[in-house]
Amino acid sequence: MYRFLERAVARYARWAHASARGRPPVQEVRRDLDLVVDELRPEAEDVVSLRLVDAGGRRLPGWHPGAHLDLELPSGRTRQYSLCGDPGDRRSYRIAVRRIADGGGGSVEVHDALRAGARVRVRGPRNAFPFITAQRYLFIAGGIGITPILPMVRLAAARGADWRLVFTGRSRATMPFLGEIAGFDQRRVWVRSDEEYGIPASGAELLEHASQDAVVYCCGPTPMITGVRLDLPASPADSLHFERFSPPPVVGGRPFRVGLARRGLTLQVPADRSALSVIREHVPDVPYSCRQGFCGTCEVRVLSGSVEHRDAALTEEERRDRMMICVSRAAGEHVELDL
Repeated sequence: MYRFLERAVARYARWAHASARGRPPVQEVRRDLDLVVDELRPEAEDVVSLRLVDAGGRRLPGWHPGAHLDLELPSGRTRQYSLCGDPGDRRSYRIAVRRIADGGGGSVEVHDALRAGARVRVRGPRNAFPFITAQRYLFIAGGIGITPILPMVRLAAARGADWRLVFTGRSRATMPFLGEIAGFDQRRVWVRSDEEYGIPASGAELLEHASQDAVVYCCGPTPMITGVRLDLPASPADSLHFERFSPPPVVGGRPFRVGLARRGLTLQVPADRSALSVIREHVPDVPYSCRQGFCGTCEVRVLSGSVEHRDAALTEEERRDRMMICVSRAAGEHVELDL
């Protein structure tokens, strides 16, 4: 049984609530699939959904709510997107992407470059946000955070569980899949936009719908998740499981130097920043995806120096000479990378 904890930060920053228990490690899946964009449709302002199918009509690998795909774009960028369709549909996958103009370029490429008929490669599905069996649930989604939550709500309803859904966002125009949510039992749904209320919801307000001993699943922006996490102990809910779409804050970090051997550069990494964020300023095309230490995209060979590993992907053997630069740090003052 999962207990309340600071999940992502606990794994990567090595701290957690004193009563927390860690969730099981992500099971790595190395499965490349060449798929076709069968349909691309708008779902809200700056949000499109993609229906991906096998070009030959073959069945796709199964998945469970909470799973995601690594999507390799034509540019070579790799980004992760939650599966938000029907797990029972083995002929197609559905993902949704919000355009972020000042992001890393992946979402802009999806919106501007992909069209129906485009071929893409995906890896997965794999699950870093597993859905557990419970009698009562409270689902909290912020904006595009509704994507992993949708299949969870459907499965909870199919199982006959007691569930509630709170969906929040800047405005209804920016909140995807409202049409589908309108088909849910509306006695169990609260759609709350900041525009209508004049202010973002607090964690306590979002948790008002939690029943006694409910398991809370939360996905969305970091401020929303932080509010829910801080206010959870005062609520009747039992435990919290969350997934964020931005990197966790660096906690307990120390400054260090990172050397990029191929470029002859030595960079200073401050205590409150990741090696990846500093390296990207000088090497914009360095591969990355989840920025949370579980996908493996930013794995780099270590030439010298010891590493404080904060990832959830590398084996102990791999940790001898590998580093996930999105979360891990130098254990000493300097680490030299094969970059």
